[in-house]
Amino acid sequence: MGILFYLSLILFLVLCFVLCVSILVQESKSLGLGASFGGDPGESLFGTSTAEVLKKFTAWLGVAFLALCIILSIASESISKTGKEPLPYTIEENIGS
Repeated sequence: MGILFYLSLILFLVLCFVLCVSILVQESKSLGLGASFGGDPGESLFGTSTAEVLKKFTAWLGVAFLALCIILSIASESISKTGKEPLPYTIEENIGS
């Protein structure tokens, strides 16, 4: 379970990076990061119909991000429960005895 958790955590971090890049590359109402790669802001970075493709790609990345968040939350809760076993009894200090 631990190896699967850490692999999914690495996948989550890569997904976060790709999602950030795909959001920043999209054309915004004002000049965004897409215009900083050079050229006219009216031109798109990867072709003519890139806006629709990037919107769909970002939407799918967002869905995968949310799903992986839920999966990691459930997995981390189960890992923390297995790591902490309750004590069989409580130790109390008796001061007067």
